[in-house]
Amino acid sequence: MTDEAKVVGEKARVRESEVVGELEGSPTIPEGMEAEPADDLQARLLALETERDELLGNLQRVAADFDNYRKRAVRDQQALVARAHERLVKELLPVLDDLERALDAASKHEEATLEEGVQLVHREFASALSAEGLVEVDTAGRFDPHVHEALLSQPSEAEEGSVVQVIQKGYRLGDRVLRPARVVVAAPIAPPVQESGSGQAGPGDEGS
Repeated sequence: MTDEAKVVGEKARVRESEVVGELEGSPTIPEGMEAEPADDLQARLLALETERDELLGNLQRVAADFDNYRKRAVRDQQALVARAHERLVKELLPVLDDLERALDAASKHEEATLEEGVQLVHREFASALSAEGLVEVDTAGRFDPHVHEALLSQPSEAEEGSVVQVIQKGYRLGDRVLRPARVVVAAPIAPPVQESGSGQAGPGDEGS
């Protein structure tokens, strides 16, 4: 083989090597440059992956914090509206009480015209409060300390611990008790006292 043929063959092998390197994704290293060690490449890759994970974690935390803030803001706003609503309705309860007392007084004095007018106002007012979620506390049955307030107990033939009289109505607004019902609770009737003696002298007890 001539020298020229050897040179051509060598060039062909070099070109073939470059093509194979390009196809396999391994670029040829220019002459005069040293290849970076595989360990260094792996370390750089791990560092980049770590940085990526940290940035992703920070982004997720920021997103979670914002979502929590948004939910908390909504809850705070709802609570503020509920408190304002509750305060308004609570301030109107004495008006409802006064109307009911006026109705009671009018019915006793048979003042039909006044009673009819007060009834109309009472119905409209009670209807407006009911539309806002006001519900009267149930007082039938046994005393419930969660919604009742016992002002006194009274001997009664009713079951002990049951409500026998309502002094003032109670009201709920949603799941909150605006005012407990003020009631009288049944107490057992005390047995009659047995007398030990009549305290009167009999015929034979008169002085001799």
